[in-house]
Amino acid sequence: MAGQGGSSAGGRGVVISDNWPGYSLDLFTYPQHYYGDLEYVLIPHGIIVDRTERLAKDIMQDIGDNDIVVLCVLKGGYKFCADLVEHIKNLSRNSERFISMKVDFVRLKSYHNDQSMQDMQIIGGDDLSKLTGKDIVGTGRTMKVLLNNIEKYKPKMIKVASLLVKRTSRPDGYRPDYYGFEIPDLFVVGYALDYNEHFRDLNHICVINDHGKTKYRV
Repeated sequence: MAGQGGSSAGGRGVVISDNWPGYSLDLFTYPQHYYGDLEYVLIPHGIIVDRTERLAKDIMQDIGDNDIVVLCVLKGGYKFCADLVEHIKNLSRNSERFISMKVDFVRLKSYHNDQSMQDMQIIGGDDLSKLTGKDIVGTGRTMKVLLNNIEKYKPKMIKVASLLVKRTSRPDGYRPDYYGFEIPDLFVVGYALDYNEHFRDLNHICVINDHGKTKYRV
């Protein structure tokens, strides 16, 4: 993310400013069935991959020799989680420390069209009581409700990793322990982030336009 007024490294994440114009869609390849549905590319896939690799390194350094349970929030978190876990495995194989990982999945239903819902539902996942005394690395976009449920089982440690953090005016905005990019309060799609189940096959993170919202509204 280069360019004047574009982005900077803030804390443990890359900050993309409100006036960042993004990248022209003409500079990248993306599925033809989304032509006309997107405004611009906010974060190209290659930058996502590199940033995720660095997050894996940071997590490895902080976790130490502890075995971890990775709790992936579906569906939007699956791509980030899979890539993050793969990077951690590669780092573990090539270091003196071996980290044992187990992966489980839950789903939080939190959006209707492009509006975030107040009530959230937790679906799936094995018996959460198995997390007692374990180190948990959670990945996903929406964590507050899930964290409240996990903490009942007194895990040894909980860390949250998220690819994106949105800047909002809400005072209760949650900030994870690890995050890839801090972005403006935009509704973004791609890299498994969907709009009514569409755009999961888009590798870049893009801003959807009004035509796309209307086309795929339910």
